[in-house]
Amino acid sequence: MRRLWHFAQTVLGILFRHPVVGTSVIPILPDGRIVLIQRRDNQKWGLPGGMVNWGEDIETTIRRELEEETGLQVAKVRRLVGIYSSPERDGRVHSVCVVVEVDAVGATRINDDMEILDVQAFTPSLIPLTTLSHDHGRQLEDYFSGQTTLA
Repeated sequence: MRRLWHFAQTVLGILFRHPVVGTSVIPILPDGRIVLIQRRDNQKWGLPGGMVNWGEDIETTIRRELEEETGLQVAKVRRLVGIYSSPERDGRVHSVCVVVEVDAVGATRINDDMEILDVQAFTPSLIPLTTLSHDHGRQLEDYFSGQTTLA
């Protein structure tokens, strides 16, 4: 049912020619590693996240998507990294992505094997920035540089 609703939201966005709002989460584990997901649709690594559901605020979306995709919980929302709105950032639909850093706790696990192939924690120096899904490489570069980006 949830999958059908996500599909309907995407179709409505296309029909009404308005961007959809989504999130990317930069989950930082207590040891400083960053958790990435391997997407099933393109087999690339990327940040967890997803579309804001109708009636849901950004913080609720962040918490829900992190749990659904990685099994982790948000211990604390740290900072806004940026808002990314280029029409070219996601080939599927024009989306506006709110990117936040969070402290994450718990054990990683794949909760949604329809979307996620793998979940792993990376030391920042081992993240493959140039081959990440969508514009997640840029999002992480902005994060590492300490910027708050409006793009």
